[in-house]
Amino acid sequence: MYGRKVKLRFFFVISILIVLILSVSLILKSLEENVVYFQSPSEIKNFAELKKKKIRIGGMVKKNSISADSNEISFIITDFKNEINVSYNGVLPNLFEEGKGVVAEGFLKDRNYFLASKILAKHDENYMPPEVKAALEEK
Repeated sequence: MYGRKVKLRFFFVISILIVLILSVSLILKSLEENVVYFQSPSEIKNFAELKKKKIRIGGMVKKNSISADSNEISFIITDFKNEINVSYNGVLPNLFEEGKGVVAEGFLKDRNYFLASKILAKHDENYMPPEVKAALEEK
C-alpha cells in the first residue's frame, strides 16, 4: 500500500516526536524537583505534615527580635498573623534589618522553629542605591 520511503519517513517522524516528548518531560521533572517556592509563616502553620525537605519562608523581620551570639543569629519572621523563630549561622546580607522583608532557606524543625542555611534580604521596587540617589539629589 505505502512505499518503503513513506514508511521510513513515518517511522522517523514518530521516533523524533517520542524523543522530543521524553526530553521535555525529563527537563520539566528535574526543574520541578529543584525549584523552591517560599511560604509565609501562616502557610507553614497550616501544613498537614512536616517534610524533611528544603523550604523557603518569607516575611518580615519582627521588630526587636534579632539576637546575636558569637556564631548564631536568631530572629523572628512574621506575616503579621503568625510567627516563626529562625536560627542562622553565617554572614547576613547588608539589606537585612528589623522591619524589612526577608526570605530564609533551610529546614523546618517544627511548626515554630526554622533552621536557616541561607538568608536572602529583599527590598521593594522603590529601592535606589545610595550613590544614584545622591547624584539625583545634586541635580
